[in-house]
Amino acid sequence: MPDPPTPTGDPAPHRVYDRIAAHFSETRAHPWPDVTDFVATREGARGLDLGCGNGRHAELLVDQCETVIGVDASTGLLDQARVRATEKGYADALALVRGDAQLVPLAADTIDLAVYVATLHHLPSRAARIDSLDELARVLAPAGEALISVWSTTHERFDPDTGFDTTVEWTLPGGDVEDRFYHIYDPAEFRADLEASALDIVTVDESGGNSYAVVTS
Repeated sequence: MPDPPTPTGDPAPHRVYDRIAAHFSETRAHPWPDVTDFVATREGARGLDLGCGNGRHAELLVDQCETVIGVDASTGLLDQARVRATEKGYADALALVRGDAQLVPLAADTIDLAVYVATLHHLPSRAARIDSLDELARVLAPAGEALISVWSTTHERFDPDTGFDTTVEWTLPGGDVEDRFYHIYDPAEFRADLEASALDIVTVDESGGNSYAVVTS
């Protein structure tokens, strides 16, 4: 495999996802099994899906929490999440908020159960990623738990053993291509970033080419 390409995409990932939101949502109808398993064994008064996309994981939280907040920087994806919630009948239980994962628009100590899935790896620097992890720690209530996932070098499509930045193309039905920035984590690097943040690690595992961590504040 050639060396990973130097990222050349839009440095603001939400603008890319605004452009591909409808097509992206069509291909992301179902929640990930690892997320389903995590949420199914927990409950709380208030849930958070940080980087909620089209809301497929927020839908899981609705069954376990009294109220759920979905936060995403992309207005296009939030629109898709709103349509999904309306069609599936849980719109009244889900508040959708446009916000930055580095500056989560929620008060401290308010979230009992959170998922932060396939979003952290879109932030463009280690400092930004650790800031975002610190924000997750800030909003988690005492004894609150969160599941974080990132794309890992253990995925079969990658050869490097160490983390790297790259772009991954998204091809729209008309043939237009959008580049999406990713930081592909190696497992040790993922743990190091978690340890550098204000979060406490419960477990870190690899599954299906992704690194997962269960954390508390």
